[in-house]
Amino acid sequence: MSRSKEEWIEQLESGLPPKERIVERNAAITAQYAAWYLQKPELFKWAGMAAFASRQVGVALAFSEMIHDPDQLVIQEEAQDEGFSFDPGRLFRSALNNFFSVPSFLLSVGAQQLFLADLDELRRGNNDIFSDIAWAHAAYLEGGIGEIEKNCVGEKEEYMLTGFRMIDEGMRMLEQRGNQEEARRMIWDGNVLLLRQEQLNTLQPVFDAISQQGRIVISFGSELDFSGAVENVKASFSSFSGYFETLSGIKSVTDRDSRWQWIEKDVLPAWKRVDCTYGEGSGLKKQLEAFAAGELTMMHQVKQYAANLFHIS
Repeated sequence: MSRSKEEWIEQLESGLPPKERIVERNAAITAQYAAWYLQKPELFKWAGMAAFASRQVGVALAFSEMIHDPDQLVIQEEAQDEGFSFDPGRLFRSALNNFFSVPSFLLSVGAQQLFLADLDELRRGNNDIFSDIAWAHAAYLEGGIGEIEKNCVGEKEEYMLTGFRMIDEGMRMLEQRGNQEEARRMIWDGNVLLLRQEQLNTLQPVFDAISQQGRIVISFGSELDFSGAVENVKASFSSFSGYFETLSGIKSVTDRDSRWQWIEKDVLPAWKRVDCTYGEGSGLKKQLEAFAAGELTMMHQVKQYAANLFHIS
């Protein structure tokens, strides 16, 4: 049955936790992206990468929840069993000191509140991307390209509609055993257009609202880590752009040109290396199945992340 864009969005929203349950909602969004890629790995390249990106954003959002309400992360029995003492204040200070060696005034309550405001913008971005692009995957699976064409108008035509048309044409070429190399290239190019919609149209207003200090923090934290799927494959903004340039603000992930250069020359090549490993029993398939099943909660990821990076014991 044909639906309007608003009805597709409403259908997807009905399966998500409410927006105030930040970590659970992010995990559900990540799971949905992963499920779409697993359903159509030959087509939904954007969704696969979005699952890893959403998972990474989820770590930051879990830090936000931790600072808002530290008690929700403290599970005494687990902490004792794992030899892990989770001190949110210490973790926050260690994170800042580890990355920036900041003076003590940045550890004030005011700085933490500023940091939380920036993290809230990231939460908004995570929701906005899902609302803006996710519906089209559900619509395409059920109604084909016609359902996208009916609902993509105006500014959405440049990237969204053109992108799905290229994906659809590439799929038909694959099915008809046409030029396979050209078909795969067309599918990738279509997915890159979805990524352009995400980065240049949906996310830019979010990044524009980030504080000057937050832009440096978020730039250092911008990394796609594919290690769970293929070992030692990461794409880090600060590594690509230069630590001095990132720390000084010369290069920022919030700047559309700097961000797209990183994506085009570092993130996409890394994801393509990972994507081509997909197959039965592959690390990528297992990792995305774990995302889709929600096997590792975001709160536990934060605990692991903290233990590994900041050696909290």
